[in-house]
Amino acid sequence: MTLDLHGFGPALFAGALMTIQLALCALALGLVLGLLGALAKTSPYKPLQWLGGSYSTIVRGVPELLWVLLIYFGTVNLMRSLSDLVGLELELNAFAAGTIALGICFGAYATEVFRGAILAIPKGHREAGQALGLSSSRILWRVILPQMWRIALPGLGNLFMILMKDTALVSVIGLEEIMRRSQIAVTASKEPFTFFMVAALIYLGLTIIAMTGMYFLEKRASRGFVRSAS
Repeated sequence: MTLDLHGFGPALFAGALMTIQLALCALALGLVLGLLGALAKTSPYKPLQWLGGSYSTIVRGVPELLWVLLIYFGTVNLMRSLSDLVGLELELNAFAAGTIALGICFGAYATEVFRGAILAIPKGHREAGQALGLSSSRILWRVILPQMWRIALPGLGNLFMILMKDTALVSVIGLEEIMRRSQIAVTASKEPFTFFMVAALIYLGLTIIAMTGMYFLEKRASRGFVRSAS
């Protein structure tokens, strides 16, 4: 039995590339937001704690699909207003809106992962840096962040798997990633099982590749550390 894609193979491949680009861009944005949120929540300053806590609570309390719709349609209206104001044609495309929405959502969850990792670092390490005369910024970059990264990697890996699947939500605003391409193929061929099964296999393949990459990252970050027997 041969799988007939009715000529939609290249389109599905292009959709897979779009999904990868979207996931990586959202990951980059989310890591930055997550780190800033965690530093704010662990800061000794109350306003920063409130800001970091509000960000993670509000974003995690609203479904990702709603964030995609709110940011896309909200920015459309914003860009239209700015275009009228400056007299130039300004537009935020579906890819940019999807990246921002998924990045914000990923960052909210990453905030808690980074926060837990920072709190797991013994206070004596920071005190040792202070005893050596290191500045606060040097302690952060040389002592805290390397250890935080190692502790946070497993949690971030799980979040990235979720992010890969959440890219399908961006199809509702017209971005032609895997799900959107599959829906177009189903409409043309009237074979929903075939193309949705192919989409599922593509997502599974991307997940396996991501899991393999995370395994090697964790292994590299854990060099020099001995795991205790459970």
